[in-house]
Amino acid sequence: MINITLPDGSVRQFEKGVSAHEIALSISEGLARNVLAAEVNGEVWDSSRPIEADATVRLLTWNDQEGKNTFWHSSAHLMAEALEALYPGTKFGIGPAIETGFYYDVDFGDREFSSEDFKAIEAKMIELARQKSPFTRKAVSKADAVTYFTEKGDEYKLDLIDGLEDGRITFYTQGEFTDLCRGPHIPNTGFIKAVKLMNVAGAYWRGDETRKQLTRIYGVTFPKASELTEYLQMIEEAKKRDHRKLGKELELFTFSEKVGMGLPLWLPKGAALRERLVSFLTKAQQKAGYEQVITPHIGHKNLYITSGHYEKYGKDSFQPIKTPQEGEEFFLKPMNCPHHCEIYRSKPRSYKDLPVRFAEFGTVYRYEQSGELHGLTRVRGFTQDDAHLFCMPDQVKDEFKKVIDLVLYVFKSLGFDNYVAQVSLRDPDNKTKYIGSDENWQLAESAIIEAAAEKGLQTVIEYGEAAFYGPKLDFMVRDALGRKWQLGTIQVDYNLPERFELEYTGSDNQKHRPVMIHRAPFGSLERFVAVLIEHCAGNFPLWLTPEQFIILPISEKYEDYAKKVLDNLNNSDIRGLIDFRDEKIGRKIRDAEVKKIPYMLIIGEKEMNEGKVSVRKHGEGDLGEMTMAEFNSLLIKEITV
Repeated sequence: MINITLPDGSVRQFEKGVSAHEIALSISEGLARNVLAAEVNGEVWDSSRPIEADATVRLLTWNDQEGKNTFWHSSAHLMAEALEALYPGTKFGIGPAIETGFYYDVDFGDREFSSEDFKAIEAKMIELARQKSPFTRKAVSKADAVTYFTEKGDEYKLDLIDGLEDGRITFYTQGEFTDLCRGPHIPNTGFIKAVKLMNVAGAYWRGDETRKQLTRIYGVTFPKASELTEYLQMIEEAKKRDHRKLGKELELFTFSEKVGMGLPLWLPKGAALRERLVSFLTKAQQKAGYEQVITPHIGHKNLYITSGHYEKYGKDSFQPIKTPQEGEEFFLKPMNCPHHCEIYRSKPRSYKDLPVRFAEFGTVYRYEQSGELHGLTRVRGFTQDDAHLFCMPDQVKDEFKKVIDLVLYVFKSLGFDNYVAQVSLRDPDNKTKYIGSDENWQLAESAIIEAAAEKGLQTVIEYGEAAFYGPKLDFMVRDALGRKWQLGTIQVDYNLPERFELEYTGSDNQKHRPVMIHRAPFGSLERFVAVLIEHCAGNFPLWLTPEQFIILPISEKYEDYAKKVLDNLNNSDIRGLIDFRDEKIGRKIRDAEVKKIPYMLIIGEKEMNEGKVSVRKHGEGDLGEMTMAEFNSLLIKEITV
């Protein structure tokens, strides 16, 4: 007998070789019908795989992300089976699960392929799914694997096999299709009830532009047809909320080929919105003891050699700026932190001075590939709400917790209430990607984990997601459509203070090394604004929106009264404008709705004679007549909330 520990801490005994499916069946038949895979001692397994020793087991269903990933990876295999049936001779690269669905990179040879082929593939996938073919795992030797795919003529699988260790190679078969795969997979294809192929694109094999370009087919599947319907409705809503579309309609930002790809131009309304975000955070930072600093947009190459950014990011940066002096090179600033280290070094520091908190809305530049640029979410020049705290080791945890409070204050103020804190640690199996000693990394990682626990944050741990100089706490926010975005980040860094030889004089009159905390609640203003636009569909909180009201005179006879109303409200620091166009009032209202202006003040003869305004609210309709004082009070109350 072996002991199986379940997530609630209970321990059950089973015969050696029991499967996760059998464990689920011992709990309830309903659970067993829904189990897609299982997490066994932290590793995701097929639900049919025998468990030979004591283990901690978590049963995975569609409600678990690992369950979804298994479902979608199996769906990639199902699509490959359909492709092979429809288009004999197709060769296959890789077919992983992604955040929403899956893709498979395939080589159709000389055959032309387009989205017009999707319907036939979807129908074939459903036909094969209904056969309820089990996914069968088989261990194979490297020699046998090579023989199989040599006979099949699939050079991409042979390329993958070449990098695998003999004795750790497995095949999975469902129906007539066999693939090189380490798994896991769902029990059988019958779990897949709804299929939608979403997109087709090109992808170089192994990401190498010198190698053949394959066809990448994206798809998504669900265990219920109703869930696919809901998903497609969400996709349509996402299109309406696309920040690139709304940014143009709301006149917030634009791009110019003459200026350069990935370099946003902020229009007056967008600049005003951005400046209000900056002012909002600046006030919060001042209360928290931050000091504002300003650093140049370029830095000497040696600065980034010292920091390690040149070694790690040199290829992703813009090329060096050469000066008339031979051998002298500068770089567009890729990070603010090296500059802040030099500000710290500008004078002697005592333990009595610490913590020191430097904040800057600093613009940085990174050369993103043109194919990866996307609106404001992926750009080449962006402004970080950056700050760097220098403190003593025994101050790290308290300072870290204060930064968490600041990040959560920002999220609450802007309506982001669905988030998870991701503890991003270094990859223990590939430490060459990082700088610094094991001791410093352990100290930094422990500080983050303890601070997050003490603040009661819901956390997940991700290995390999740390910055090259230290671990991070990344806030993964879900927007109104349930999509996940990485926004605020906090990092603990023992390494840059060493590289820059930063010091402070301790109470023992000896020199000591400070610890550095990097933090950015917004992340970057560009990305944050993009996410905010899509989260609220352009309906910004009233305190942030570029125009809080618009006055709509019914005719030019009431324009003088409209100006009087505007002056009265502007004097109360309420922002708005007048629509002077010679248009019917219905058209003016519709246009104001499209521009998402929160309040419309309609003025005619009755309003002018009574010294009032008729108020409409965006998306809600008529609120009735009000005096200017009453309307003023309404807005002030909403802004305060």
